[in-house]
Amino acid sequence: MPKIFYVQLTVGNNEFFGEGKTRQAARHNAAMKALQALQNEPIPEKSAQNGESGKEMDDDKDANKSEISLVFEIALKRNMPVSFEVIKESGPPHMKSFVTRVSVGEFSAEGEGNSKKLSKKRAATTVLQELKKLPPLPVVEKPKLFFKKRPKTIVKAGPEYGQGMNPISRLAQIQQAKKEKEPDYVLLSERGMPRRREFVMQVKVGNEVATGTGPNKKIAKKNAAEAMLLQLGYKASTSLQDQLDKVCRQPPDICCLITCLLTSAA
Repeated sequence: MPKIFYVQLTVGNNEFFGEGKTRQAARHNAAMKALQALQNEPIPEKSAQNGESGKEMDDDKDANKSEISLVFEIALKRNMPVSFEVIKESGPPHMKSFVTRVSVGEFSAEGEGNSKKLSKKRAATTVLQELKKLPPLPVVEKPKLFFKKRPKTIVKAGPEYGQGMNPISRLAQIQQAKKEKEPDYVLLSERGMPRRREFVMQVKVGNEVATGTGPNKKIAKKNAAEAMLLQLGYKASTSLQDQLDKVCRQPPDICCLITCLLTSAA
């Protein structure tokens, strides 16, 4: 005879029996019978947020917690001290008996068991019955916190703003201060011999466009940013005196030539 499995399924107060050649088939059969019987029943309403239903919900939550945890939780909410103490230990080694006393504020109870853990649990169960008789705590509404918005700091980017900085960083900071789009750099061309290359970089800020050249991309980008700053009405990033100090580190003949060019340009 083939083996037949039987399964009993309980849904609320209803019981359903299923059978099948395997355990899984028996479960499916019981579930199908339960679905057919329950599909015509009305959907239970959600519990209203009143005192009675709220208490039932709290009871459901408490059912998942141990008695000892509930004692500590209630004591913490009511600011009550808690202590567990083994007050008696008797019996032979293989049949020990323990008595534990629990004190929660002015309440106390005792529990007995063949282990310290069991006696502690029974003592907590007994004292819980007294703690649950206490009146509910008043509901204290938490005050709403209001935060003042900080005023937005507006950076004034005048003609001398950021002098002495790298032109690329200076131009980017000016655009951030004005809350406008950051500069957009594009390499236009690369020309010249391998050892004497020249790069041409273009920068765009809004509707303004400027270019810069240099022996590498970094310097070309820096010169393009400096050209854009001058085009927008800002003073040169490096003052004339700083340029002269830098030039005078060159050989004397080159120093004199560049100094003349700079002073005549100024």
